[in-house]
Amino acid sequence: MRSPAPLGSGRRRGPPGKRPRVVWGGRAHAGGVAARRVPALSAAPVRTGVATFCPAGGTWTLTPGGDRSAVSSRRSVDPLHRRFAQPQVPAPPASMAASPLPPPDPQFVLRGTQSAVHALHFFGGAQEQGCPLLLSGSLSGLVHIWSLQTRRAVATLDGHGGQCVTWLQTLPQGHQLLSQGRDLKLHLWDLAEGRNTVVDSVVLESMGFCRSSVLAGTQERWMLAMPGRGSDEVQILEMPSKTSVCTLKPEADAKPGMPMCLELWQADSNPRPLLLAGYEDGSVALWDVSERKVCSRVACHTEPVMGFDFDSQKTRGVSGSAEKALAVWSLDEQQALQVCRTHELTNPGIADVKIRPDCKILATAGWDHRVRVFHWRTMKPLAVLRFHSATVHCVAFAADGLLAAGSGDQRISIWSLYPTHSDMSAPLLGHAEGREVGAHAVA
Repeated sequence: MRSPAPLGSGRRRGPPGKRPRVVWGGRAHAGGVAARRVPALSAAPVRTGVATFCPAGGTWTLTPGGDRSAVSSRRSVDPLHRRFAQPQVPAPPASMAASPLPPPDPQFVLRGTQSAVHALHFFGGAQEQGCPLLLSGSLSGLVHIWSLQTRRAVATLDGHGGQCVTWLQTLPQGHQLLSQGRDLKLHLWDLAEGRNTVVDSVVLESMGFCRSSVLAGTQERWMLAMPGRGSDEVQILEMPSKTSVCTLKPEADAKPGMPMCLELWQADSNPRPLLLAGYEDGSVALWDVSERKVCSRVACHTEPVMGFDFDSQKTRGVSGSAEKALAVWSLDEQQALQVCRTHELTNPGIADVKIRPDCKILATAGWDHRVRVFHWRTMKPLAVLRFHSATVHCVAFAADGLLAAGSGDQRISIWSLYPTHSDMSAPLLGHAEGREVGAHAVA
């Protein structure tokens, strides 16, 4: 008695002299690979074949032979295979077709503040010795001085009685540091020769969130703008004599609320000091300090201005607030402020904005734990840096292009994204513009 052919052998005997029928060559294989249908041309055993799914001309088609690395075109599949390759499966999105390069992590991370980081400032005074420094102010009232060479804190300044340090600034003339805290004190520190001592202090008269600003003049004299006694006032002092220059009060019919951020500057064509101030009502105002009057005011946001930066060469600035947008504004020759454009964000809340010293890119500190990087001239999104696990309170740029970000997770991340000589139009390390990077950083 003749035994039946085994299942999947591809053999089926018919009457002598008749052409064999087309039959299935075997069961479907595992791993998503389908069985190929082959014609039985003789009574000899038919070898089972497989077909693999490969991209071809924007669709996924079947390729005979089981070679997973082979990429076929539609013309390479014979009509029989084409018939059984239908319906064709649409190709995945372009972003899934090829894996991008691994996302960059921070160059390194500084730990040890023991509390949230609210202020950052690069100190170039020691760079000639090959030891760049970064200053950080924390919620616990401490100022840490970090060596970026050893990646360790080389000194800790304790002068704000455990109250949050909100602003740090060094004077360009020498090794002197200004620190502002929520204890209503603004300290002047002497950092020369490792002394790290308070040599002078100014008492603030307003318990607000406004960060002060400095306009450096000569070696002996400089100007300081800080929150005034009234909730909507700005006090201008000449330092180090602490002589009051003026108090800037909004016009009677204006109700801008508290000043939130300040920046003193001078135009190249005019030696008169000017002050830009961001207010609680979302407006930005330009003050003539000598005349004690508002030159211009523009509504940039519907929420308080949390941070801004100004490019004095292009006379253009950018500001962020609690809302989901950045505002870019400019100053014309008549000293009139006007909003040029707004850039919508994915999530609300910007705590800080900084333009890099070469004025090519800018960075924002977000409430959503992200640092966003933009091309300054075009506002094209370049990167979204995802590393921190809490609000990013502050960002700062070094002269060589390093970016530092301080967060409520008690960490300071240091990034080297676009060197100062690089092409800003190129995506970051092969990533599409605006994509999140830094997902694999070690916590």
